[in-house]
Amino acid sequence: MDITDIVVRSAIRLAEKVKASAIVVSGDIRFDGITTSIPIYFASVKSKSVINNLVSSGIDKERQAKEFSAMISRETTTKIEHVENTAAIEQMLGQLKSGIVVGIDVTKDSSAIVIHDLSDNPLVRTMQECEERVPPDIMRAVLTIAFDVATTGREGKQVGNAFIVGDKDEVMKRSHQIILNPYAGHAKEDRDILNKQNWESIKEFAQLDGVFIISEEGIIESAGRYLDVDAKDIVLDKGLGGRHVSAAAITRDTVAIAVTVSESGGIIRIFMDGKENMCIESAERAVRRQ
Repeated sequence: MDITDIVVRSAIRLAEKVKASAIVVSGDIRFDGITTSIPIYFASVKSKSVINNLVSSGIDKERQAKEFSAMISRETTTKIEHVENTAAIEQMLGQLKSGIVVGIDVTKDSSAIVIHDLSDNPLVRTMQECEERVPPDIMRAVLTIAFDVATTGREGKQVGNAFIVGDKDEVMKRSHQIILNPYAGHAKEDRDILNKQNWESIKEFAQLDGVFIISEEGIIESAGRYLDVDAKDIVLDKGLGGRHVSAAAITRDTVAIAVTVSESGGIIRIFMDGKENMCIESAERAVRRQ
């Protein structure tokens, strides 16, 4: 029995003992011959181990040892955050229950078992703040579509867009159509974001210029809409374009929540009260073990 196998079996026993809602795995790990009733999710693999990037030439041993220690510490923290964030994203999207999750991170250099209470996760807490304005099922639907747009795009091309959710009347007053509204005249059931049969058309219209306007009841009022907002006082990270700035500004002027998808990089951001409340890498989604 090798070290990885011992780590995995120990993590599963621990998860069962604490009644974890899920096990999140990061790394190339096999579960042959290992069974458990706890759902197992496989997180995407992050960047290569820091040990592979060490350069010793021209550095004295004492300095090299200090840099090695600092880099190991940063790598460990990053790995733990990756497991925690992956679990939080799946909980936000309704894929796993809240509670304790157990993470397993294995590389060729090290192994770690992480115990994380999702109720203390900052992403989960931020999501709960959003759900005070927009019902949880609607937020989950919007985020799920945003993740699909960020990771797969449309017809092989990366797509960026924004979803403005809630305070529909005020948002409509502060915006106008830049193309014909593809949802005009359609029945509510054909505009309901909770109806998964509508998701493909939403992702198709995500290629259009402009943003989606969605009511607090989850009804899509419009796509291809331009936000008429004064964004001169909005302060965001450098490199974010007009879509992000206007999305932030509309949440300052209304009680709506904005979810943006970056055309490059697959980054999803949530804005509320004129500020960025959450930034998520779409690559941090996990795959559940069959």
